[in-house]
Amino acid sequence: MILKNLVFTSLLSLLFSAGFSQIIPDSTVKPVNPFDSVLRIKNINPYFTLHVDSTLRYAFEINKDQAKYYWYLKNSPVGLKINKDNGVLTFKAEKSYFLSGRLKYDYEYKVNIGLQNLDDPLDRVDTSFILAFYNTEIIPSRIKPTVTSSLFIEEGDTISFRLQCENGSFPIEEITYFSNYQAKSLTPVTKCGDDFTWFAPFDFVKETDKDRQKILDLVFVGTNKFSNKDTAIIKVYVKENINYPQRVLEFEKLKNDVQQYIVQLKSSFRVVDQKLKRTKKTRTGFDLGSAATGLGGTVFSSMTSDDSKTAGKILPSVGVALVPVKEASAPNNNADQNTASLIRNSIKRLDYLLADNTIVGDRDPEILAKTRKLKDELKQTQIQLIDIPIAEENLSSKELDEYFNSPKVNKKYKVNHK
Repeated sequence: MILKNLVFTSLLSLLFSAGFSQIIPDSTVKPVNPFDSVLRIKNINPYFTLHVDSTLRYAFEINKDQAKYYWYLKNSPVGLKINKDNGVLTFKAEKSYFLSGRLKYDYEYKVNIGLQNLDDPLDRVDTSFILAFYNTEIIPSRIKPTVTSSLFIEEGDTISFRLQCENGSFPIEEITYFSNYQAKSLTPVTKCGDDFTWFAPFDFVKETDKDRQKILDLVFVGTNKFSNKDTAIIKVYVKENINYPQRVLEFEKLKNDVQQYIVQLKSSFRVVDQKLKRTKKTRTGFDLGSAATGLGGTVFSSMTSDDSKTAGKILPSVGVALVPVKEASAPNNNADQNTASLIRNSIKRLDYLLADNTIVGDRDPEILAKTRKLKDELKQTQIQLIDIPIAEENLSSKELDEYFNSPKVNKKYKVNHK
């Protein structure tokens, strides 16, 4: 019995010495909070906003002894530091960081922060916060084309340049363009770095434009996310130029038209000249007949026979009667003679102009003047000979040339210098 009491007394002493007395209800003693064993940062700030040239100093606190822990940062922007021993975050937002492009305005930098127990690898915390910078001094963004503000080109040339951007506080996000004349870029132009490419068509400069030159105004407008705009203007001076391939084709077509018209005129000349030749033969026949009757009357009148003398008196009257018959059957038409001369002169003039206005090579600088001169002369000749009917004959060009250049015809229409 004595032994049992001693054991019970010893057990009670051990329980009281181990703090067992704290579980005894006592309305006068306040309850104690359980022990905070989970590592945590008590004052974590999820978002930091800094002004340029400002300074950040922020001390993180934890629920345990910081002397046993190591602080570190991941993905931190340039200049952001943390004290590995006490968790003090420091940063000075110098303007040079932004001017050099190492930092950006209005950009959210996600920074990973953590601390590690130096003795227990499992005792650690990893979290993150956002760091952003702003600036009240707005640096405008500019469009910088890679060419000067004035360009001089000719029709048929192609211009191509890049639209670079000088980004300020808020970069240019979209580029649009317009012009005073229709000028669509062959390549898309929507953002910085795009190329503007344009081909100047040969019909861009009109005949009514002063000094044969037209000014194309290209206006490029860049817009940032706040709809602030910057404008770059380029003046393109376009001078008139010759579209040689097309002009050569036009000249050759005009040349063929002139040659074909010359062939038609030679055919008409042949018809008119043949008519004049028949008329001349007929009149010559009547003149010889009239002369023969007159001479016969004189001869018969000198004879002794009465019948001969009577015939001599009649024959001169016959000769006189042949004159109105001649004029009625083959009138002396000077208009046909003038027409034949006019046609011949026109043919000669067109032949000379063709020979004098032949183009030299595929890039004759005088091709426009030669084409214009031939066109004007052809039009003038067609108007002058508008009443001349075009003969429809089956003669070839070679046969007509032989007739037109025959010695008889040349002698007939040769200019008399007397």
